[in-house]
Amino acid sequence: MAQTPPPAQAPTSTTAAFVAALASYLIWGLVNPVFFKSLGDVGAVEIVAHRVVWTVVLVGIGVLATRGPAAVVAAVGNWRRLGILVVTTLLVTVNWTVFIWAVVNSRLVEASLGYFINPLVNVLLGVLFLNERLSRGRMLAVAIAAAGVGSLVVSYGAVPWVALSLALSFGFYALVRKKAAIDPVIGLLVETALLLPAALGYLLWLGSDGAFGHGWGESTLLVLAGPMTAVPLVLFMIGASRLTMTTLGLLQYVGPTGQLLLGVLVYGEAFTHSHAIAFACIWVALAVFTADAVHSHRATTRAAAAE
Repeated sequence: MAQTPPPAQAPTSTTAAFVAALASYLIWGLVNPVFFKSLGDVGAVEIVAHRVVWTVVLVGIGVLATRGPAAVVAAVGNWRRLGILVVTTLLVTVNWTVFIWAVVNSRLVEASLGYFINPLVNVLLGVLFLNERLSRGRMLAVAIAAAGVGSLVVSYGAVPWVALSLALSFGFYALVRKKAAIDPVIGLLVETALLLPAALGYLLWLGSDGAFGHGWGESTLLVLAGPMTAVPLVLFMIGASRLTMTTLGLLQYVGPTGQLLLGVLVYGEAFTHSHAIAFACIWVALAVFTADAVHSHRATTRAAAAE
């Protein structure tokens, strides 16, 4: 029996799309760190496990109610796509675990550095794996950013592994996810579903030693890890449906800026002279990168209009 198609929805206005995208980055940059910091007595792996379980529950109900099981089956209808999603699942697990660990262990400043350099990591990955051409402006931006990270290595005598882990895991995640060509929400459902057996197994192994069930406050926060994962993604999708890539590219700096301000001003994390040099290099690199991207976009638009 044929299903009745859902009623057509009015297209999202540009203003509403901007507000939705901005809200998604504010949640990622401000709300999520505060949320995970409030779970400071819970281990990062346990938080990730609950994040997986409750995301599967919430997103699963939403997808099944609005699109039906056929949408999920169709999305993973071949082994190649499923294999790609297995890889992205591993990458997002690393990203989530490192970020939550960084928040709980007062390394939010370093985490923000990772998300500031992520756009430049994406550029490098595009050159290395997609044969994309690197303009002079972007070459300069990458070189300046590398100098900033290098200054931290020299000052501390150690690699800023939190920042690099977040930037690389998220960069490779975006690179590999492109090949899956799957709806973001369904992709999130599949990735968390693939992690579900391990997450449930870990929580069962913890048993009464786990945080869940020992107080309504902490237990409620662990359940809310699901909405805290799904809601900003849906808001971002609403924004991405109407905004230009240039606008989205500028908005992406809202998240790490919020993380940096939280780390320094609210949680009292150290912001040393070495941090100032490194972040100054990153910000200059991002300014060069953004200016180059805007220039390229305008040139492409003019060329298309002239045809």
